[in-house]
Amino acid sequence: MLSLKMALRSIGANKMRAALTMLGIIIGVMALVVLVSLVTSATDTVTSEVSSLGSSLLTVTVSDDKGHPIKLSDLRSWVDEQPTVAAIAPYASDTVTGKYDTESSSFTIYGTTPDYCVINDQQLIEGRYLKNADVDNASRVCVIDKSTAEELIGYSDCVGEEISLEGVKYKVIGVVEDDENISITSLFSGSTMTAYIPYTSLIRLSDTATSTISAFYIGASDGFSVDDAERAMTAVLNDRFEDDEDAYSISSVNLIEEAMNSITNVLTILLGGIAAISLIVGGIGIMNIMLVTVTERTREIGIRKAIGASRGTILRQFLIEAVVLCMLGCGLGIFISWAILQIISIITANTALVFRLQTTVVGLSVLFCFIIGVVFGLYPANKAAKMKPIDALHYGG
Repeated sequence: MLSLKMALRSIGANKMRAALTMLGIIIGVMALVVLVSLVTSATDTVTSEVSSLGSSLLTVTVSDDKGHPIKLSDLRSWVDEQPTVAAIAPYASDTVTGKYDTESSSFTIYGTTPDYCVINDQQLIEGRYLKNADVDNASRVCVIDKSTAEELIGYSDCVGEEISLEGVKYKVIGVVEDDENISITSLFSGSTMTAYIPYTSLIRLSDTATSTISAFYIGASDGFSVDDAERAMTAVLNDRFEDDEDAYSISSVNLIEEAMNSITNVLTILLGGIAAISLIVGGIGIMNIMLVTVTERTREIGIRKAIGASRGTILRQFLIEAVVLCMLGCGLGIFISWAILQIISIITANTALVFRLQTTVVGLSVLFCFIIGVVFGLYPANKAAKMKPIDALHYGG
Protein backbone atom coordinates (compact mmCIF):
# COMPACT_ATOMS: atom_id res chain seq x y z
CA MET A 1 0.00 0.00 0.00
CA LEU A 2 2.88 2.37 0.83
CA SER A 3 4.53 1.63 -2.52
CA LEU A 4 1.25 2.40 -4.32
CA LYS A 5 0.92 5.75 -2.52
CA MET A 6 4.50 6.62 -3.40
CA ALA A 7 3.88 5.67 -7.04
CA LEU A 8 0.78 7.88 -7.24
CA ARG A 9 2.67 10.74 -5.55
CA SER A 10 5.54 10.43 -8.02
CA ILE A 11 3.14 10.39 -11.00
CA GLY A 12 1.25 13.39 -9.61
CA ALA A 13 4.46 15.36 -9.21
CA ASN A 14 5.08 15.16 -12.97
CA LYS A 15 1.56 15.29 -14.43
CA MET A 16 2.48 16.45 -17.94
CA ARG A 17 5.27 13.90 -18.31
CA ALA A 18 3.00 11.15 -16.99
CA ALA A 19 0.22 12.15 -19.41
CA LEU A 20 2.56 12.10 -22.40
CA THR A 21 3.97 8.74 -21.24
CA MET A 22 0.49 7.24 -20.98
CA LEU A 23 -0.49 8.57 -24.40
CA GLY A 24 0.96 5.54 -26.20
CA ILE A 25 -1.00 3.18 -23.95
CA ILE A 26 -4.19 5.24 -24.36
CA ILE A 27 -3.94 5.19 -28.16
CA GLY A 28 -3.14 1.46 -28.19
CA VAL A 29 -6.11 0.62 -25.98
CA MET A 30 -8.41 2.82 -28.07
CA ALA A 31 -7.23 1.13 -31.26
CA LEU A 32 -7.83 -2.31 -29.79
CA VAL A 33 -11.19 -1.65 -28.10
CA VAL A 34 -12.79 0.62 -30.72
CA LEU A 35 -11.73 -1.26 -33.86
CA VAL A 36 -12.48 -4.74 -32.55
CA SER A 37 -15.78 -3.58 -31.00
CA LEU A 38 -16.82 -1.97 -34.31
CA VAL A 39 -16.00 -5.11 -36.31
CA THR A 40 -17.66 -7.45 -33.79
CA SER A 41 -20.79 -5.31 -33.37
CA ALA A 42 -21.21 -4.84 -37.12
CA THR A 43 -20.78 -8.56 -37.70
CA ASP A 44 -23.30 -9.43 -34.98
CA THR A 45 -25.83 -7.09 -36.58
CA VAL A 46 -25.30 -8.44 -40.08
CA THR A 47 -25.38 -12.03 -38.82
CA SER A 48 -28.68 -11.32 -37.10
CA GLU A 49 -30.07 -9.89 -40.35
CA VAL A 50 -28.84 -12.91 -42.29
CA SER A 51 -30.38 -15.27 -39.72
CA SER A 52 -33.71 -13.51 -40.19
CA LEU A 53 -33.73 -14.88 -43.75
CA GLY A 54 -34.57 -18.23 -42.23
CA SER A 55 -32.40 -21.11 -41.06
CA SER A 56 -34.32 -23.63 -43.24
CA LEU A 57 -33.68 -21.80 -46.51
CA LEU A 58 -31.48 -23.10 -49.33
CA THR A 59 -30.69 -21.30 -52.58
CA VAL A 60 -29.84 -23.31 -55.69
CA THR A 61 -28.26 -21.77 -58.79
CA VAL A 62 -27.80 -23.82 -61.96
CA SER A 63 -24.96 -22.73 -64.27
CA ASP A 64 -25.01 -25.67 -66.73
CA ASP A 65 -28.08 -27.87 -67.13
CA LYS A 66 -26.15 -30.48 -69.19
CA GLY A 67 -28.99 -30.60 -71.72
CA HIS A 68 -31.52 -31.47 -68.98
CA PRO A 69 -33.26 -28.15 -68.26
CA ILE A 70 -35.29 -27.84 -65.07
CA LYS A 71 -39.00 -27.13 -65.52
CA LEU A 72 -41.77 -26.23 -63.09
CA SER A 73 -43.03 -29.82 -63.23
CA ASP A 74 -39.62 -31.04 -62.03
CA LEU A 75 -39.77 -28.85 -58.95
CA ARG A 76 -43.24 -30.08 -58.07
CA SER A 77 -42.21 -33.73 -58.44
CA TRP A 78 -39.12 -33.21 -56.26
CA VAL A 79 -41.27 -31.85 -53.46
CA ASP A 80 -43.50 -34.94 -53.66
CA GLU A 81 -40.54 -37.32 -53.79
CA GLN A 82 -38.30 -35.82 -51.10
CA PRO A 83 -39.69 -35.94 -47.52
CA THR A 84 -36.97 -33.56 -46.29
CA VAL A 85 -38.11 -30.85 -48.72
CA ALA A 86 -41.28 -28.94 -47.80
CA ALA A 87 -41.38 -26.47 -50.69
CA ILE A 88 -39.48 -25.31 -53.76
CA ALA A 89 -40.00 -21.94 -55.41
CA PRO A 90 -38.32 -20.82 -58.64
CA TYR A 91 -37.43 -17.20 -59.02
CA ALA A 92 -36.29 -14.88 -61.76
CA SER A 93 -36.27 -11.11 -61.87
CA ASP A 94 -36.26 -8.23 -64.26
CA THR A 95 -36.48 -4.45 -64.13
CA VAL A 96 -39.42 -2.87 -65.94
CA THR A 97 -41.38 0.35 -66.02
CA GLY A 98 -44.50 0.30 -63.88
CA LYS A 99 -47.35 2.76 -64.08
CA TYR A 100 -50.53 3.56 -62.14
CA ASP A 101 -52.74 6.37 -63.34
CA THR A 102 -50.26 9.18 -64.10
CA GLU A 103 -47.58 7.90 -61.73
CA SER A 104 -44.75 5.77 -63.13
CA SER A 105 -41.62 4.24 -61.64
CA SER A 106 -38.95 1.62 -62.16
CA PHE A 107 -40.08 -1.80 -60.91
CA THR A 108 -38.19 -4.91 -59.89
CA ILE A 109 -40.51 -7.80 -60.73
CA TYR A 110 -40.02 -11.33 -59.43
CA GLY A 111 -41.49 -14.32 -61.21
CA THR A 112 -42.21 -17.13 -58.78
CA THR A 113 -44.81 -19.55 -57.35
CA PRO A 114 -46.97 -19.70 -54.19
CA ASP A 115 -44.23 -21.46 -52.18
CA TYR A 116 -42.06 -18.34 -52.39
CA CYS A 117 -44.22 -16.68 -49.72
CA VAL A 118 -43.83 -19.62 -47.33
CA ILE A 119 -40.11 -20.18 -47.85
CA ASN A 120 -39.21 -16.49 -47.46
CA ASP A 121 -41.68 -15.97 -44.60
CA GLN A 122 -43.44 -13.08 -46.30
CA GLN A 123 -46.20 -11.46 -44.24
CA LEU A 124 -49.43 -10.93 -46.19
CA ILE A 125 -51.34 -7.87 -44.95
CA GLU A 126 -53.97 -7.44 -47.67
CA GLY A 127 -55.71 -9.80 -50.13
CA ARG A 128 -54.10 -13.12 -51.09
CA TYR A 129 -50.84 -14.45 -52.48
CA LEU A 130 -50.22 -16.17 -55.80
CA LYS A 131 -51.91 -19.55 -56.37
CA ASN A 132 -50.94 -22.55 -58.50
CA ALA A 133 -53.86 -21.70 -60.80
CA ASP A 134 -52.28 -18.28 -61.42
CA VAL A 135 -49.03 -19.98 -62.42
CA ASP A 136 -50.73 -22.60 -64.60
CA ASN A 137 -52.78 -19.96 -66.44
CA ALA A 138 -50.04 -17.29 -66.58
CA SER A 139 -52.55 -14.94 -64.99
CA ARG A 140 -51.93 -11.23 -65.10
CA VAL A 141 -52.00 -10.76 -61.34
CA CYS A 142 -49.41 -9.40 -58.96
CA VAL A 143 -48.56 -9.02 -55.29
CA ILE A 144 -46.79 -5.81 -54.28
CA ASP A 145 -45.12 -4.74 -51.06
CA LYS A 146 -46.49 -2.12 -48.69
CA SER A 147 -44.11 0.70 -49.62
CA THR A 148 -44.84 0.19 -53.33
CA ALA A 149 -48.58 0.37 -52.66
CA GLU A 150 -48.25 3.56 -50.63
CA GLU A 151 -45.80 5.31 -52.98
CA LEU A 152 -47.37 4.37 -56.31
CA ILE A 153 -51.08 3.97 -55.56
CA GLY A 154 -51.30 6.09 -52.42
CA TYR A 155 -52.64 3.55 -49.91
CA SER A 156 -51.91 -0.03 -48.85
CA ASP A 157 -55.49 -1.35 -49.11
CA CYS A 158 -55.29 -1.42 -52.91
CA VAL A 159 -56.44 -4.96 -53.74
CA GLY A 160 -58.35 -4.88 -57.01
CA GLU A 161 -56.44 -1.94 -58.49
CA GLU A 162 -54.57 -2.38 -61.77
CA ILE A 163 -51.00 -1.37 -62.48
CA SER A 164 -49.23 -1.41 -65.83
CA LEU A 165 -45.96 -3.35 -66.15
CA GLU A 166 -44.27 -2.73 -69.49
CA GLY A 167 -47.64 -1.66 -70.86
CA VAL A 168 -49.43 -4.84 -69.68
CA LYS A 169 -52.21 -4.49 -67.09
CA TYR A 170 -51.77 -6.54 -63.90
CA LYS A 171 -54.38 -6.77 -61.17
CA VAL A 172 -53.15 -6.31 -57.59
CA ILE A 173 -54.38 -9.34 -55.61
CA GLY A 174 -52.32 -8.87 -52.44
CA VAL A 175 -49.97 -6.68 -50.42
CA VAL A 176 -47.07 -7.98 -48.32
CA GLU A 177 -44.85 -6.37 -45.73
CA ASP A 178 -41.65 -4.79 -47.03
CA ASP A 179 -38.65 -7.06 -47.33
CA GLU A 180 -35.81 -5.48 -45.30
CA ASN A 181 -33.23 -7.50 -47.21
CA ILE A 182 -32.61 -5.35 -50.30
CA SER A 183 -32.01 -7.49 -53.35
CA ILE A 184 -28.91 -7.10 -55.49
CA THR A 185 -31.11 -6.47 -58.51
CA SER A 186 -32.91 -3.56 -56.85
CA LEU A 187 -29.64 -2.18 -55.51
CA PHE A 188 -28.02 -1.88 -58.93
CA SER A 189 -31.12 -0.92 -60.87
CA GLY A 190 -32.04 1.87 -58.48
CA SER A 191 -35.62 0.60 -58.42
CA THR A 192 -37.66 1.03 -55.24
CA MET A 193 -40.89 -0.67 -56.37
CA THR A 194 -41.35 -4.42 -56.03
CA ALA A 195 -43.94 -6.78 -57.53
CA TYR A 196 -44.31 -10.57 -57.45
CA ILE A 197 -46.02 -12.20 -60.44
CA PRO A 198 -46.51 -15.82 -61.58
CA TYR A 199 -43.33 -17.32 -63.01
CA THR A 200 -45.11 -18.12 -66.27
CA SER A 201 -46.32 -14.52 -66.55
CA LEU A 202 -42.76 -13.26 -66.23
CA ILE A 203 -41.72 -15.52 -69.14
CA ARG A 204 -44.26 -13.77 -71.36
CA LEU A 205 -43.49 -10.28 -70.03
CA SER A 206 -39.70 -10.34 -69.95
CA ASP A 207 -37.16 -10.98 -72.68
CA THR A 208 -34.66 -12.42 -70.20
CA ALA A 209 -36.81 -15.00 -68.39
CA THR A 210 -37.30 -18.43 -69.97
CA SER A 211 -39.17 -21.61 -69.09
CA THR A 212 -35.83 -23.13 -68.09
CA ILE A 213 -35.36 -22.57 -64.34
CA SER A 214 -31.85 -21.58 -63.31
CA ALA A 215 -32.48 -20.50 -59.71
CA PHE A 216 -34.84 -21.61 -56.98
CA TYR A 217 -35.35 -21.59 -53.22
CA ILE A 218 -35.79 -24.71 -51.11
CA GLY A 219 -37.49 -24.91 -47.72
CA ALA A 220 -36.72 -27.80 -45.37
CA SER A 221 -39.60 -29.82 -43.92
CA ASP A 222 -40.51 -29.64 -40.23
CA GLY A 223 -38.49 -32.15 -38.25
CA PHE A 224 -35.62 -32.04 -40.76
CA SER A 225 -32.60 -29.77 -40.79
CA VAL A 226 -31.38 -27.65 -43.68
CA ASP A 227 -28.47 -30.10 -43.98
CA ASP A 228 -30.93 -32.96 -44.54
CA ALA A 229 -32.64 -31.03 -47.32
CA GLU A 230 -29.28 -30.08 -48.84
CA ARG A 231 -28.12 -33.72 -48.93
CA ALA A 232 -31.36 -34.82 -50.59
CA MET A 233 -31.21 -32.09 -53.25
CA THR A 234 -27.51 -32.70 -53.87
CA ALA A 235 -28.30 -36.32 -54.66
CA VAL A 236 -31.16 -35.28 -56.99
CA LEU A 237 -29.07 -32.70 -58.83
CA ASN A 238 -26.04 -34.98 -59.12
CA ASP A 239 -28.25 -37.63 -60.71
CA ARG A 240 -29.67 -35.07 -63.14
CA PHE A 241 -26.38 -33.39 -64.04
CA GLU A 242 -24.20 -36.48 -64.39
CA ASP A 243 -22.45 -36.04 -61.01
CA ASP A 244 -20.99 -32.72 -62.14
CA GLU A 245 -21.02 -30.61 -58.96
CA ASP A 246 -19.72 -27.61 -60.92
CA ALA A 247 -22.99 -27.48 -62.85
CA TYR A 248 -24.84 -26.03 -59.85
CA SER A 249 -24.30 -24.48 -56.44
CA ILE A 250 -26.26 -24.75 -53.22
CA SER A 251 -25.92 -22.07 -50.54
CA SER A 252 -27.60 -21.61 -47.20
CA VAL A 253 -27.78 -19.11 -44.38
CA ASN A 254 -25.52 -21.39 -42.33
CA LEU A 255 -22.79 -21.22 -44.98
CA ILE A 256 -23.07 -17.43 -45.12
CA GLU A 257 -22.82 -17.20 -41.33
CA GLU A 258 -19.78 -19.48 -41.27
CA ALA A 259 -18.07 -17.40 -43.95
CA MET A 260 -18.83 -14.20 -42.07
CA ASN A 261 -17.49 -15.65 -38.82
CA SER A 262 -14.28 -16.68 -40.56
CA ILE A 263 -13.85 -13.19 -42.03
CA THR A 264 -14.57 -11.60 -38.66
CA ASN A 265 -12.04 -13.79 -36.89
CA VAL A 266 -9.34 -12.84 -39.40
CA LEU A 267 -10.17 -9.13 -39.10
CA THR A 268 -10.22 -9.33 -35.30
CA ILE A 269 -6.81 -11.00 -35.21
CA LEU A 270 -5.41 -8.48 -37.70
CA LEU A 271 -6.77 -5.44 -35.86
CA GLY A 272 -5.80 -6.93 -32.51
CA GLY A 273 -2.25 -7.41 -33.79
CA ILE A 274 -2.03 -3.80 -34.96
CA ALA A 275 -3.35 -2.57 -31.61
CA ALA A 276 -0.92 -4.86 -29.75
CA ILE A 277 1.98 -3.24 -31.62
CA SER A 278 0.70 0.17 -30.50
CA LEU A 279 0.56 -1.04 -26.91
CA ILE A 280 4.10 -2.43 -27.11
CA VAL A 281 5.32 0.95 -28.43
CA GLY A 282 3.53 2.55 -25.46
CA GLY A 283 5.27 0.07 -23.16
CA ILE A 284 8.66 1.07 -24.59
CA GLY A 285 7.79 4.70 -23.82
CA ILE A 286 6.98 3.76 -20.24
CA MET A 287 10.28 1.88 -19.86
CA ASN A 288 12.13 4.90 -21.24
CA ILE A 289 10.50 7.33 -18.81
CA MET A 290 11.01 4.94 -15.88
CA LEU A 291 14.74 4.83 -16.69
CA VAL A 292 14.76 8.63 -16.58
CA THR A 293 12.87 8.50 -13.28
CA VAL A 294 15.39 6.07 -11.79
CA THR A 295 18.24 8.36 -12.85
CA GLU A 296 16.53 11.43 -11.36
CA ARG A 297 15.88 9.65 -8.06
CA THR A 298 19.26 8.00 -7.67
CA ARG A 299 20.08 9.89 -4.45
CA GLU A 300 16.64 9.01 -3.04
CA ILE A 301 17.38 5.35 -3.76
CA GLY A 302 20.74 5.66 -2.01
CA ILE A 303 19.18 7.24 1.09
CA ARG A 304 16.44 4.60 1.30
CA LYS A 305 18.98 1.79 0.97
CA ALA A 306 21.24 3.43 3.56
CA ILE A 307 18.46 3.42 6.15
CA GLY A 308 17.59 -0.23 5.53
CA ALA A 309 15.37 -0.55 2.45
CA SER A 310 15.84 -3.94 0.85
CA ARG A 311 16.44 -4.65 -2.81
CA GLY A 312 12.94 -6.12 -3.08
CA THR A 313 11.38 -2.98 -1.62
CA ILE A 314 13.09 -0.71 -4.18
CA LEU A 315 12.23 -3.07 -7.05
CA ARG A 316 8.60 -3.25 -5.96
CA GLN A 317 8.32 0.54 -5.67
CA PHE A 318 9.44 1.27 -9.24
CA LEU A 319 7.65 -1.76 -10.69
CA ILE A 320 4.37 -0.66 -9.14
CA GLU A 321 4.89 2.83 -10.53
CA ALA A 322 5.30 1.43 -14.06
CA VAL A 323 2.23 -0.77 -13.69
CA VAL A 324 0.16 2.14 -12.31
CA LEU A 325 1.14 4.27 -15.31
CA CYS A 326 0.00 1.49 -17.66
CA MET A 327 -3.27 0.87 -15.84
CA LEU A 328 -4.13 4.59 -15.68
CA GLY A 329 -3.52 4.81 -19.43
CA CYS A 330 -5.64 1.68 -19.93
CA GLY A 331 -8.51 3.13 -17.89
CA LEU A 332 -8.47 6.39 -19.82
CA GLY A 333 -8.25 4.51 -23.13
CA ILE A 334 -11.30 2.38 -22.23
CA PHE A 335 -13.31 5.43 -21.16
CA ILE A 336 -12.50 7.33 -24.38
CA SER A 337 -13.32 4.20 -26.41
CA TRP A 338 -16.71 3.98 -24.70
CA ALA A 339 -17.36 7.65 -25.49
CA ILE A 340 -16.40 7.17 -29.15
CA LEU A 341 -18.70 4.14 -29.50
CA GLN A 342 -21.55 6.12 -27.93
CA ILE A 343 -21.05 8.92 -30.47
CA ILE A 344 -20.96 6.40 -33.35
CA SER A 345 -24.15 4.77 -32.01
CA ILE A 346 -25.92 8.14 -31.99
CA ILE A 347 -24.78 8.87 -35.56
CA THR A 348 -25.99 5.43 -36.77
CA ALA A 349 -29.18 5.46 -34.68
CA ASN A 350 -31.40 5.28 -37.78
CA THR A 351 -29.65 2.20 -39.14
CA ALA A 352 -29.78 -1.46 -38.14
CA LEU A 353 -26.20 -1.29 -36.84
CA VAL A 354 -25.74 -1.41 -33.07
CA PHE A 355 -22.28 -0.67 -31.67
CA ARG A 356 -21.39 -1.56 -28.10
CA LEU A 357 -18.30 -1.99 -25.94
CA GLN A 358 -17.13 -5.60 -26.05
CA THR A 359 -16.43 -6.73 -22.49
CA THR A 360 -14.11 -9.49 -23.67
CA VAL A 361 -11.91 -6.98 -25.51
CA VAL A 362 -11.91 -4.69 -22.45
CA GLY A 363 -10.77 -7.59 -20.27
CA LEU A 364 -7.99 -8.48 -22.71
CA SER A 365 -6.88 -4.83 -22.81
CA VAL A 366 -6.63 -4.67 -19.02
CA LEU A 367 -4.68 -7.93 -18.88
CA PHE A 368 -2.35 -6.93 -21.72
CA CYS A 369 -1.66 -3.51 -20.19
CA PHE A 370 -0.85 -5.12 -16.84
CA ILE A 371 1.60 -7.50 -18.52
CA ILE A 372 3.20 -4.59 -20.44
CA GLY A 373 3.58 -2.65 -17.20
CA VAL A 374 5.35 -5.58 -15.54
CA VAL A 375 7.54 -6.50 -18.54
CA PHE A 376 8.67 -2.97 -19.43
CA GLY A 377 8.88 -1.80 -15.83
CA LEU A 378 10.98 -4.72 -14.65
CA TYR A 379 14.27 -3.56 -16.21
CA PRO A 380 14.20 0.02 -14.76
CA ALA A 381 13.03 -1.33 -11.39
CA ASN A 382 15.75 -3.97 -11.33
CA LYS A 383 18.34 -1.31 -12.27
CA ALA A 384 17.24 0.80 -9.31
CA ALA A 385 17.22 -2.19 -6.95
CA LYS A 386 20.81 -3.20 -7.86
CA MET A 387 22.32 0.22 -7.09
CA LYS A 388 24.89 0.29 -4.34
CA PRO A 389 24.03 2.80 -1.58
CA ILE A 390 27.44 4.50 -1.66
CA ASP A 391 27.38 4.99 -5.46
CA ALA A 392 23.80 6.27 -5.34
CA LEU A 393 24.57 8.78 -2.59
CA HIS A 394 27.59 10.10 -4.47
CA TYR A 395 25.59 10.47 -7.76
CA GLY A 396 25.60 14.08 -8.88
CA GLY A 397 27.22 15.13 -5.64
